[in-house]
Amino acid sequence: MNLYELNERLRAEAGKVIVGQEEVFTQVVVAFLAGGHVLLEGVPGVAKTLIAKTLARLIEADFGRIQFTADLMPSDVVGTQVFDLNRSEFYLRKGPIFTNIVLADEINRAPAKTQSALLEAMEEQQVSIDGVQHRLDDPFMVLATQNPIEYEGTYPLPEAQLDRFLFRVLVGYPTDEQEREILRRYHAGFDAHRLDRSNLTPVLSRADLPAIRAAIQAITVEEGIFGYITQIANATRRSPDLILGGSPRAAIATLLTSKTYAALQGRAYVTPDDVKAVLLPIYRHRIILRPEAEIEGLDADAVMQRIVASVPAPR
Repeated sequence: MNLYELNERLRAEAGKVIVGQEEVFTQVVVAFLAGGHVLLEGVPGVAKTLIAKTLARLIEADFGRIQFTADLMPSDVVGTQVFDLNRSEFYLRKGPIFTNIVLADEINRAPAKTQSALLEAMEEQQVSIDGVQHRLDDPFMVLATQNPIEYEGTYPLPEAQLDRFLFRVLVGYPTDEQEREILRRYHAGFDAHRLDRSNLTPVLSRADLPAIRAAIQAITVEEGIFGYITQIANATRRSPDLILGGSPRAAIATLLTSKTYAALQGRAYVTPDDVKAVLLPIYRHRIILRPEAEIEGLDADAVMQRIVASVPAPR
């Protein structure tokens, strides 16, 4: 399968319902094909839910949405055993986690006990209910959203749980022209809640995924790229701006997603630019800044850009 053509078709179809956010959508597609999960961070109303629903339609996957609230229980996520009076036996009432793409909306509004219900699913692609393990469907992806402005009454995700997300993607405001186009579409009758009326054509199916994964696995990685990824990871651990640098999991994520990104660009090999294209969403939730760096006005992206500039890229 030609992954460059696949990427172009995905972008073209997504453009029927999503205005702008091309880079965000590409990062979500890269994470999906790499088998990872994404934390979408942005203010309400910037198309985070629309991106998740559009991806599910384009890959013919089942979609589920969980609205996280302070009173949400783990059983509301994974399901529970229910007693059937007629048959005098228990049966499993599956929770919304049993789907292909799960939108965990405002994940930081639920307490830690409920947030942790996602951990086993995200890491092992299974859930345990009353001591019995239940496999989840393949593919399985969690797209969690988070509001970066309003933190009152929320439960920030701990670093160990943030590390389960392959990418942390920032979803910003549209440009003036993009916002005018959004208004034109709504004026013409577009309804984001009725994507079935949007003439979206699926681009791939779940049956195509093994071939796509095999093509990504076959992407060539030169020794210099291995060294480049390693040097960047080590530089985060030595940076005077950081308390905590990236773990080996961050380096592995860089390798897998740079191969996926290269394949979607139509290349059979990874370049330093492919590595740079995925670094920020990989590292921005895996590093912790020193107070001095924050006082200086730096954020995670600015520190990573400093680090990348200090590491020579291989030829």
